[in-house]
Amino acid sequence: MNSRERILGRVRRALADVPRDDTPYERAVPRDYVREHGDRSAEQTVELLAENLADYRALVHRTDAGGLAALIAGLLDKRGATSVLVPPGLDEAWLGATGVTRVADRAESTPGELDRVDSVVTACAVAIAETGTLVLDGSPDQGRRRITLVPDHHICVVRVPDQVVSSVPQGLERLDPARPLTWISGPSATSDIELDRVEGVHGPRTLEVVLVRQGRIEST
Repeated sequence: MNSRERILGRVRRALADVPRDDTPYERAVPRDYVREHGDRSAEQTVELLAENLADYRALVHRTDAGGLAALIAGLLDKRGATSVLVPPGLDEAWLGATGVTRVADRAESTPGELDRVDSVVTACAVAIAETGTLVLDGSPDQGRRRITLVPDHHICVVRVPDQVVSSVPQGLERLDPARPLTWISGPSATSDIELDRVEGVHGPRTLEVVLVRQGRIEST
């Protein structure tokens, strides 16, 4: 008997006295928790996202689709970046205004090679306003998880208002749990026993979030 069979056997024994017509698990526990806190317009939700991102020490920028390439080029230039990691499905127009060397997201790239890249630019799957969280799901415009963990500078583009939700429950509804989800709340940071903050320990030291306005955002 292997470990899997042993564990499943224990589960079966634990459930032996449960009636077959018992209430299914998904209905056994009431889930009447609040789905979002407050009644915000789309504009207010985007503002809350920006506020919480900044509170986590992310650098927040705003532009429209027409100004995105120039903004990204300016951020890379200000950083002094000479190379930028690019997911395979990233919109080529986003980097059209920069002459920085583009590095492809390759399966065979070593951690050392990724560490030598100055910056990475990605899109995101969803942004959660109440927690100031960006979620990447490994889609073609976001690339492999490691490309946003090894380079020291990450520029993440969020389309607003379409990719912004108020709460975690609303965000989960948009995500596929079978995909490799990376949840990002600010730049990588940790604190030692004396609460001295150290950034860049297990992810990028600098996170820059670009909120790209697409169309009109309703406000109240």
